[in-house]
Amino acid sequence: MHVKKNKEMKSNKIIPFIPESEFYFTKGVEAFQKRKFDVAIKWLNKAIEQNPNEPLYKCQMSIIYTETGAYHTANQLLTNVLQSSDYIDCYYLIANNYAHLGLLNDAKKYANSYLEKEPDGDFSEEAKSLIEVLDIDDDEEDEDWFFEDEDELLILQETVFYHMENKEWDKAMPLLEEMKILFPEYTMAQHDYTHALFFTGKQQEAVQLELDMLNEDPNALYSHINLALFYYEMNEKQNYEKHIHVLKNIYPIHEQQKLRIAVTFSRTGNHEEAFSRFRTLTKEKVKNHLSYYKWYSVSAYQTGDPSKALALWEEGCKKHPTLSKEDGPWS
Repeated sequence: MHVKKNKEMKSNKIIPFIPESEFYFTKGVEAFQKRKFDVAIKWLNKAIEQNPNEPLYKCQMSIIYTETGAYHTANQLLTNVLQSSDYIDCYYLIANNYAHLGLLNDAKKYANSYLEKEPDGDFSEEAKSLIEVLDIDDDEEDEDWFFEDEDELLILQETVFYHMENKEWDKAMPLLEEMKILFPEYTMAQHDYTHALFFTGKQQEAVQLELDMLNEDPNALYSHINLALFYYEMNEKQNYEKHIHVLKNIYPIHEQQKLRIAVTFSRTGNHEEAFSRFRTLTKEKVKNHLSYYKWYSVSAYQTGDPSKALALWEEGCKKHPTLSKEDGPWS
């Protein structure tokens, strides 16, 4: 009995484990990697409470806010870090957030500041790419062009749009050829033409046309979009990665451009990136796109949110009955 009592006394002498800031930070990063953002923020708040002078914790917190679309909140946190330390990574992270917000001049300024302070830093390549693509013309969609036959263009646009959304390439092609002749300034017709051309089996011709357009304008957003998809479909990994890398650093202002990029990410298997981009879209502006519901649903399913995927798919089928003829995202 005496021996047993001693054992019980020893077993009761448990030294309490008090987690420190690094433990909380590690748990926060793990939650972030699992896309449990609310949980990650709670852990990181604990880490910051334990060690408020560690800039890394606040920077990681800002990345979570960026991921959830709270760009202003993320930048406020990063600005606070810079007021008390010279944590160079903040400059690139702020630049990235400004790019999301469409504040291109501010984005360039902070990206350049990062490179000036840390030319060989961890984010140097990303900063350089960001500066390059921020020069993309925001008027790429030709929204400000004036056409004498504007009504005719509008009718052609709507008809082509319907055929493209429903993969009716043979019906879209002659209309796109007509648009190219009648409205040579309307560059979207050129890119839609190569897209349709590619999926009618003329892959090399489509690729060459896009490369020619990209050579004329290295900042042609839709050339990068098409070429990323084309090379992915052709299983040319190196060429595909070059163009998809450019797209990962582009955050356009226009909803149609945002949608095209999100769809491209989903179609090329970059579902986490796609899901993040879809979440930033204004639904009212893109709900007439079948591709919005289809590929948003696919990426939701692939990133572990089957209930959202099903809801999107069902809503899409109601708005676009032809979608119901396709396999669901679980396929």
